[in-house]
Amino acid sequence: MINDMTKGDPLKLIIGFSVPLLIGNIFQQLYNIADIVIVGRTLGMNALAAVGAISPIFFFLMFVVVGLTNGFAVITGQRFGAKDTQGVRRSVTVSTVLSMGFTILFSLLLALGMNTILVLMNVPKEIYYDAFWYIQIVIAGLVIVNAYNLLASIVRALGDSKTPLYFLIFASVLNIFLALLFILKFHWGVPGSAVAVVLSQGVSALLCIIYVKLKFPILHLKLSDWTYALKKESIPFAIEHLKVGIPMSVQFSILGIGILIIQSVCNSFGPDVIAAFTAALRIEQIATLPMISFGVALAAYTAQNFGAYSFSRIREGVNKGSVINICLSIIMTLLIHFYGSDIVGIFIGKSETHIIGIARSYLWISTLFYFFLGQIFIFRNALQGMGEAFLPLVASIAELLVRSFAAVYLAVKFGYYGVFYAGPIAWILASTIMASGYYANLFKIVKKAHSNARLQNKIKKDFNISV
Repeated sequence: MINDMTKGDPLKLIIGFSVPLLIGNIFQQLYNIADIVIVGRTLGMNALAAVGAISPIFFFLMFVVVGLTNGFAVITGQRFGAKDTQGVRRSVTVSTVLSMGFTILFSLLLALGMNTILVLMNVPKEIYYDAFWYIQIVIAGLVIVNAYNLLASIVRALGDSKTPLYFLIFASVLNIFLALLFILKFHWGVPGSAVAVVLSQGVSALLCIIYVKLKFPILHLKLSDWTYALKKESIPFAIEHLKVGIPMSVQFSILGIGILIIQSVCNSFGPDVIAAFTAALRIEQIATLPMISFGVALAAYTAQNFGAYSFSRIREGVNKGSVINICLSIIMTLLIHFYGSDIVGIFIGKSETHIIGIARSYLWISTLFYFFLGQIFIFRNALQGMGEAFLPLVASIAELLVRSFAAVYLAVKFGYYGVFYAGPIAWILASTIMASGYYANLFKIVKKAHSNARLQNKIKKDFNISV
């Protein structure tokens, strides 16, 4: 169902949008959780370490695809907020052509260079074979992953976060069934788990296509929309998408590279640390899902209101979102501190006390800084919803540099425990940059009123100022 987020109570709209998104993200994580639990419990610690060793590459791929498709969907959301139905349709076709072309080229380059990448990541020889084939299968299916994420991003840009959820729930259950089938029945080992992930994403994409065709008239594309995407006259519109999509994709990929570097450092400490870091990272991803979901909801909300020039609603949404973030940070911190060990035991078994201790130490350190991580999501998504991609990119680069330096330096000084502080240090820096950028962007909007009559009247009303 299409949802106009330019009207109504901002907090109610954002929460209403984010709850289905949160549930969807939880089921999205089931893809990875199923891999870890099934592989760890049925194939052993080396198999678990193999999946864990290449997890940063997996997340890097997902970050690139999600960043690109979410960036393109910002333009779609802005067109929808401006009531430009033709612009919505043309945004969809341009986004499809650009994202598919990029994904195919990206997949080919990664597949050819994967051997070198794994060597640089210090992947141990005893787990190399499983790690290599797992990630190659995921790369082969990246076009399918892109198709689902693009469709989901477009539907969410129109204010509907429920439709992709239903299909994702079904696909997540299917993924668990297929993983068990391929590993236990067909004896495909770790690569079988990767096949299950790709096939399940394909089902999600197919279901989205069918539902959009049946229930979303605004997305019923015409031949003229497709021909427009392939003509020279679409180049300025394509550039408009790329100006948001590429920086957002780069920004997301930088986050993935940061995790990859930390994983590479952890890999040098052996399979036990790899397994512990893998389990802890999965738990952290689940714990921070409410923050991520709230941020994505804020991006869709901001994009629509930016297109409608409702700047006061953007400000109200960010302020209330920050209050929600404080509450979420406290709740997640308490849950991890009191139940972290038990949750780690689900992944690797309670008998692995040494590995559980390492994973628990990582979680105890990181949860203390969840507030800063949450504010990154708040300010970043608000800026991206307004079409501002440069400042989030700068913050991401700074986060990568600080996180990488801290991981390497602290690992030398304090071993793998030092690596655990790299993320929190980077979160504090990035959230500070994001906050400064957000408030500077609001000031820039007010300044624009002096040269734009429409903006002048709108901002004068919204901000209760004289211009």
